Amino acid sequence: MHLFEFVPVSQLVEGEPRHRRSIYRSAYLDIRVREELAKGTYDYDLVVIGGGSAGLACAKEAVLNGARVACLDFVKPTPTLGTKWGVGGTCVNVGCIPKKLMHQASLLGEAVHEAAAYGWNVDDKIKPDWSKLVQSVQNHIKSVNWVTRVDLRDKKVEYINGLGSFVDAHTMLAKLKSSERTITAQNFVIAVGGRPRYPDIPGAVEHGITSDDLFSLDREPGKTLVVGAGYIGLECAGFLKGLGYEPTVMVRSIVLRGFDQQMAELVASSMEERGIPFLRKSVPLSVEKQDDGKLLVKYKNTETGEEAEELFDTVLWAIGRKGLVEDLNLSNAGVSVQKDKIPVDSQETTNVPNIYAVGDIIYGKPELTPVAVLAGRLLARRLYGGATQRMDYNDVATTVFTPLEYACVGLSEEDAVKQYGEDEVEVFHGYYKPTEFFIPQKSVRYCYLKAVAERHGDQRVYGLHYLGPVAGEVIQGFAAALKSGLTVNTLMNTVGIHPTTAEEFTRLSITKRSGLDPTPASCCS
Repeated sequence: MHLFEFVPVSQLVEGEPRHRRSIYRSAYLDIRVREELAKGTYDYDLVVIGGGSAGLACAKEAVLNGARVACLDFVKPTPTLGTKWGVGGTCVNVGCIPKKLMHQASLLGEAVHEAAAYGWNVDDKIKPDWSKLVQSVQNHIKSVNWVTRVDLRDKKVEYINGLGSFVDAHTMLAKLKSSERTITAQNFVIAVGGRPRYPDIPGAVEHGITSDDLFSLDREPGKTLVVGAGYIGLECAGFLKGLGYEPTVMVRSIVLRGFDQQMAELVASSMEERGIPFLRKSVPLSVEKQDDGKLLVKYKNTETGEEAEELFDTVLWAIGRKGLVEDLNLSNAGVSVQKDKIPVDSQETTNVPNIYAVGDIIYGKPELTPVAVLAGRLLARRLYGGATQRMDYNDVATTVFTPLEYACVGLSEEDAVKQYGEDEVEVFHGYYKPTEFFIPQKSVRYCYLKAVAERHGDQRVYGLHYLGPVAGEVIQGFAAALKSGLTVNTLMNTVGIHPTTAEEFTRLSITKRSGLDPTPASCCS
């Protein structure tokens, strides 16, 4: 490839005068000349450590921009059941995809029973087959694993199924199934993600499982204690309830830490209304397996000090995730670690200039698949395509797939007040009635949304929050609007699509400050 074909001048420094662009182009080409000369020194231009969303996106994009790339990927079996999986990372194998499929299965079960109200003749004995559901989910996952391997081969990314550890800043030792291999590279990208934590209590590892095990569990989960009230814990408890099992959620402190707390409490209340008990201010003390296979969980209320115990069929730990830095021997390469994550600068560079990190392993950034994918692609384009665009980690939309879904983008009400002051923040809010809830007479008590906005001036919207059906589909479009500078005036003068739930954002007119009732009189006024 001729050096002048690497990147258009306009991509190098957008907005610069043309005479200065030529200077940047010359400097860029000098760098590429040095990189071309260095290629003979290393086995690869880039080695990506981790075959998940961030690593795969980065590796494939780097190859498209002319780099020689290898991708190391290795999955340690879970400590309790020995669960492991193929290439694709958490999202594909034990995260977003199987979670959404099981969430959909629970929604379908609910829809089948609601169908009777619409005139369908439905057998009351309808119930799910857990083993068939698991098999269907795993079949899909394995098909994605296969397609991913083929895609890497077709794109000329060398896939190495090995556990990598640094020897120095340019050398890595890969432990393969029956051998070891030393690999050198000009650059490394760490994209190893994280795995669920286990509490340090008797019986936790021996008898409890995590979301890494749940989606391939070879038996019905039955009565399940879900320890943790983050989005993973609430989502798992939600679809287990929808599938006919008996989940209980144990909450140590608050629900959905990091999210808007008014919305978080509405999510919890909607789940309690559906029959999911919440053990508030409680922590587990031990898990003991009984002769009949049941699990006796002893726990304590942290406020009263009162201790109690209860029998469960399954204990699911959902108390957070830790970054997989232990096996990397980062000290050999001089890479700094903060807690169990890796700090990076605005270009995803660690404190070592040729070593980068993207995805869930980096410190203080959203742990979301789309964030990891885009950050990985942008990094590869900067390294090998001459691009300059950096990842924008602000105003990232996300959804919690609880039975009544919650989606948001931008600032929570608490963060907006903290950042701008209570007198400078206006909150527009309202309850609403989804049309699809009418005939089955489903509860609309928790169908609620709000726009957190600037109080004066143009009233720029800082954050949007929605609790209701198909939340992710609703928020996605509004996320682009918010990142483009959405104002309250623009929102109120947008004509909604009727009858949808998304249109409710265009009908917000009541502020919290006014004290007026945000409950609508009808669906069409």
